Amino acid sequence: MEFMQCGARKLLFLIVICLVGCSTPPDAYHDQNMDFGAIQTIAVMPLANFTRENLAAERVRDVFITKLLSTGALYVLPVGEVAKGIAKADLTAPTTPSPEEVVKLGGLIKVQAVITGAVKEYGEARASTAAANVISVSLQMVETQTGKIVWSASSTMGGISTSDRLFGGGGQPMEKVTEKAVNDLIRKLFK
Repeated sequence: MEFMQCGARKLLFLIVICLVGCSTPPDAYHDQNMDFGAIQTIAVMPLANFTRENLAAERVRDVFITKLLSTGALYVLPVGEVAKGIAKADLTAPTTPSPEEVVKLGGLIKVQAVITGAVKEYGEARASTAAANVISVSLQMVETQTGKIVWSASSTMGGISTSDRLFGGGGQPMEKVTEKAVNDLIRKLFK
């Protein structure tokens, strides 16, 4: 009898550990006090590039802008207008503007929010004989009235699957992996 109670406790303990270990953290931050309906025009800032691919940040930014415009939910300021605003505001690091710089830029280019972020991975990942494309992107929305972050999310797509390891294969093309990551971010934005 005592053996069964000990076994039952161990089983219960293992179940609790599995449930705690298997729970997923929230996949995006949304400021509960922010009225996202008030945001009609945004600027997508140049993204930081932490990859070996020189044009990764520009490619991801272009895909993000295009997909965001296709939703019809927001007007995205053209890249050239954003660049003019960055020059006018004399931003020293446009990929990581301070809250004060965001407020100043918002007043100059007349947007309610700016999107900043970083491309952390972009390109081919290798493991043994398998290779596949992978992308990892983190974005945040900063409200221009206060300079406060009101939304933040990240997405990682692609990579080497078990079937790639077992049977070979190269995963999906980079443009498909990029589109999946961007679509995931936009889904998290409008969640």
